[in-house]
Order: sequence, then structure tokens, then C-alpha cells
Amino acid sequence: MIELSMFADAAVPAVSSGSCPPHAIVALAGALAGGFIAGFFVGRRGKAACACKKGAAKKQAAQQPRRAVRPPEPRTPIPAGSVEIYVGNLSYDMTEDALRKTFEAFGKVDSARVVTNRFNNKSKGFGFVVMPNRPEAEKAIAEMSEKEVMGRKMRVNEAQNTIKADA
Repeated sequence: MIELSMFADAAVPAVSSGSCPPHAIVALAGALAGGFIAGFFVGRRGKAACACKKGAAKKQAAQQPRRAVRPPEPRTPIPAGSVEIYVGNLSYDMTEDALRKTFEAFGKVDSARVVTNRFNNKSKGFGFVVMPNRPEAEKAIAEMSEKEVMGRKMRVNEAQNTIKADA
């Protein structure tokens, strides 16, 4: 009788430590077969590889929120009659102010935007300029295309995918 209570005591640590029922049964069977020490270690050995524990870990990982990602800025339509100009192969040191000043030599500039990586805020090497006057914009495209600015030859043309505002 004393030996049976000792074997039952061997399964109690497996159950109280939070292991699943199959591991508690293995602990009890091991205690009956090989004694207290062997039963305890046999029951605990499979705990790390238990399928029910892996499922619980996956659920817990799924419940944790991911790192917040800033949503992309909504594109605003360009005014009717304006021209949006794509400027590629920009120097990574080019700022929006420098891009605006470069194109203001040809006429009025509504906006100048350098596209940046949303995670580290570094330039992606291209941008967009909106000019309200078509003849000035065409002159800027013709003269700035293949022109070297800040050590790089810019590629300049009219943007293809623009959202136009209704007149």
C-alpha cells in the first residue's frame, strides 16, 4: 500500500506542473514500472514536444498584435489642367525642397514629393512634381530628362497613373 501511494505521488508533479493528461498517464505508468525517479523523468521528457502545448503556443502567438504598420497616405487627385511629372533615379540625398527648387526654374510648382520607405523614412530614389501649366511642364520634362543632378542622371516623364480631379 505504501508503494502505491509513492507511485501516485510520482504522477502528481506531472499533473500539477501543467502537463497534458497523456503525459500524466505516462508519468504514472513510468512510476509503476520503474520507480519514482524514472516515472518523473519519463513524464516530463515529452512535455516540450507535446502537440497540445504547441497548439496553445500558436494560439497565444496569433493573439499578440503585430507591429503596427503605418497605412499608406491616400493619394490626392491633381487639379484639372495640371501635369504630374515622374522623376526617377534621384539621388538618395535629394529632399522635397531641393526637388521643388530644381523644377521651379521652369515655372510654378504646386507640389513636389520624394517617395520614402515607410519603415526607415529613407528616399526610394524617385518622386513626383505637380505643375499647373502644361507648356511649362513639357519644357521641364524636355530639359530635365537625362540631366545630372547631385551625381545621378534623372529620368523625367509625365506620370502614367494619375488621379485627375473633375473640372
